[in-house]
Amino acid sequence: MSTKLTLTAIKADVGGFVGHTAVHPEVAESCRRRLEEAREKGRILDFEVGEVGDDQHLLMTHRRGVDDPEIHRLAWDAFLAGTEVARRLKLYAAGQDLLADAFSGNVRGMGPGCAEMEFVERKSEPVIVFRADKCGPGAWNLPLFRMFADAFNTPGLVIDPAMHGGFTFFVLDALEGKEVTLAMPEDLYDLLALLGSTGRYVVSKVLRRADGEIAAAASTQKLALIAGKYVGKDDPVLLVRCQSGFPAVGEALEPFAFPHTVSGWMRGSHNGPLMPCSVATAHPTRFDGPPRVVAAGFQIAEGRLVGPRDLFDDPSFDRARQTANEIADYLRRHGPFEPHRLPEKDMEYTTLPQVLARLRSRFAAAKESNGRAPSAKRTRAGVS
Repeated sequence: MSTKLTLTAIKADVGGFVGHTAVHPEVAESCRRRLEEAREKGRILDFEVGEVGDDQHLLMTHRRGVDDPEIHRLAWDAFLAGTEVARRLKLYAAGQDLLADAFSGNVRGMGPGCAEMEFVERKSEPVIVFRADKCGPGAWNLPLFRMFADAFNTPGLVIDPAMHGGFTFFVLDALEGKEVTLAMPEDLYDLLALLGSTGRYVVSKVLRRADGEIAAAASTQKLALIAGKYVGKDDPVLLVRCQSGFPAVGEALEPFAFPHTVSGWMRGSHNGPLMPCSVATAHPTRFDGPPRVVAAGFQIAEGRLVGPRDLFDDPSFDRARQTANEIADYLRRHGPFEPHRLPEKDMEYTTLPQVLARLRSRFAAAKESNGRAPSAKRTRAGVS
């Protein structure tokens, strides 16, 4: 067992209350009982049960390292217990994110999203857990770039000697399953070339270059790629360590003052603004949105989770929320047209293949007609 502390965040949608808007209290309580029992038995040091929208989040501290089968099994069993409650209450899409019939070592590839990091506790260890609903893992690309590579957002990159050496980004190609490492600031333009393609390239973790210390870790699973069809949006989780050689808490939160557009709104098929909000308002209802993000802040003390602090419950984010609503108004007026609706190749929930199948014969007839030689006598320009 490692002497380092492991912070594990695992989430899943096991049933919505009502529709896709919230987690039912009885589902959360069933998960809480499982984790409380595990803490009493010494399997974990501490835990927190949180949520955003219809996603149940489990945060645990332990010393077993990342990808530990016992910890992942604990989360899986908690979600199964929550699913039983969801089915009894006839909640919407009960067990939606549990794509496997049986546990197989860890939850990666089984549906739930997972972000983990292992580190030696510092004298003071502030960590932010960002939780998002109605979007995919590419939603973290822009905020992570601004936190760890943009000096206009994070002045610590310029004035903090411990950060001045920059950070290394691990970027996953979600389609190919391959990963590349890019060092800031040397690989800045290459990083931006990838991160702008949020549907394919996603940041999995960020390390401090000076010593290789973990700075951030994100869930990267895409449910449609696992299941082979649309079964729900990925709704990712992100862990960010702050202060003393990492971005200050305010630097880590600042990127969300700009409600950038993300994919995943309404049936996973629309773009919408990512609205930073308090936990109390993280229950999206308008057109199942717009997408939400909450920030739970913790101080970690000998493995104990001191918190959470609801960090977006702050009037300084009111303008971001207002802007998000204005962006939502603008996009909604497009109805089924792009850029509100995703491009056809990015849609995970669509009848377009069936529509095209019905129209295939008509397309063929039109092509044949258009390819026919004109019946009128050929003429030279200006000559009859």
